Amino acid sequence: MEENKKKLYTLLVYSENVAGILNQVTAVFTRRQVNIESLNVSASSIPGVHKYTITAWSDEDQIQKIVRQIEKKIDVVKANYFTDDQLFIRESGLYKLSTPMVMENPEISRTVRRFQASIIEVNPTYVIVQMHGVTEDIISLYRALDTFGCVLQYTRSGRIAVTRGKQEQVSEFLEQREKETVQKI
Repeated sequence: MEENKKKLYTLLVYSENVAGILNQVTAVFTRRQVNIESLNVSASSIPGVHKYTITAWSDEDQIQKIVRQIEKKIDVVKANYFTDDQLFIRESGLYKLSTPMVMENPEISRTVRRFQASIIEVNPTYVIVQMHGVTEDIISLYRALDTFGCVLQYTRSGRIAVTRGKQEQVSEFLEQREKETVQKI
């Protein structure tokens, strides 16, 4: 696969809350030799249904195949893939900074404010900074702080995302499935 054709895709996978389904979903990526960039799993807005937000760099053909394979899993309700412009996306970043260095260099605090991040704890050893936003901004703040040599630790969450539509696409799918079940009875 050519590097320049790769794009970052976000997959939203909905499943029943069943042990082992995460392993089945990630195995699809492994078999296709596609690395998962980030993964977030939580309950969805639909009772009994969990939502997996998975990002991966790939081409569209490969992502379509991955989605089709994931949807074949018995406990998967629905799976879709999206590009960033189709979603509302957020991540969180935590930065542990050296307090002595922050106190010595006021430019570090200005950088935190410029990125609209928040200082959430200060003690004699470290300062904890928190930021919520898009991936690029979270990483940019890390790079800016790292130039000062003050970063003791850094981590960012997996992506969380909702579609730009009125409701989750799985809701429409479940409503249609319910109608079909009622018609068969």
